[in-house]
Amino acid sequence: MSGYNGYSNYATWNVVLWILNHEGYYHHAASCTDYNEFIDTMRELGSIETPDNVAWNDTGIDRYEVDEACFTGEVVND
Repeated sequence: MSGYNGYSNYATWNVVLWILNHEGYYHHAASCTDYNEFIDTMRELGSIETPDNVAWNDTGIDRYEVDEACFTGEVVND
């Protein structure tokens, strides 16, 4: 796959990076069924972008790739 670090583009890579490597985002994502739900709840919490200024709802994000990487339906153990 070409693109950015194995993802279709920088924005997709960036949101996956933050969700999988930030404890708070990771645990929050574990309570969501997919990336769309994650975005909705992040907005409710007042967060509209990653710490690198990529909007969670950036139209360039490949939501399928994010779902595959972060929302597998596996339960996260604390």
